[in-house]
Amino acid sequence: MTKIGMRVVLLITMIATVGCDRVTKHLASGMLPGTPARSFLADTVRFAYVENAGGFLSLGADLPDPVRAILFTGATGLMLLVVALAGIRLRVTGWPAFGVSLLVAGGASNWFDRALRGSVVDFLNVGVGSLRTGIFNFADVAIMLGAAICLVAQLRHAGDHSHAGSECR
Repeated sequence: MTKIGMRVVLLITMIATVGCDRVTKHLASGMLPGTPARSFLADTVRFAYVENAGGFLSLGADLPDPVRAILFTGATGLMLLVVALAGIRLRVTGWPAFGVSLLVAGGASNWFDRALRGSVVDFLNVGVGSLRTGIFNFADVAIMLGAAICLVAQLRHAGDHSHAGSECR
């Protein structure tokens, strides 16, 4: 794929990720508040509306508003900017670039919520029986998938280097 083609794919990925997250949060905000959790697929998937003022799994939700603003809006915004600029500066390509795009797009969409509302809308929960995830949203899925893609790409890259050295011995 050409450089321009790759950039177009990454831009479309980011726009689609933010768009899907915004639409699903809008739907959840319009249909779920004040209603009991809704269960689907034999209770494997639940929809329940939560406004998360904290970070991952609501960590830090009880912190004072100014501290939460510094941590979850200021520091997160700076971190997203650093990750995006590092991806550009290091000329990340292929799967790692796709992973960085998902991570930055999901993070940016959640960041917009925090900057505008002071909290993030979460509404999805999956599991079997008592083994369940925390409540999350589409952006969280993009962040985790992007991080996983970057990790697997890094591990494969490290594995390629270790094999290359051993073949020469």
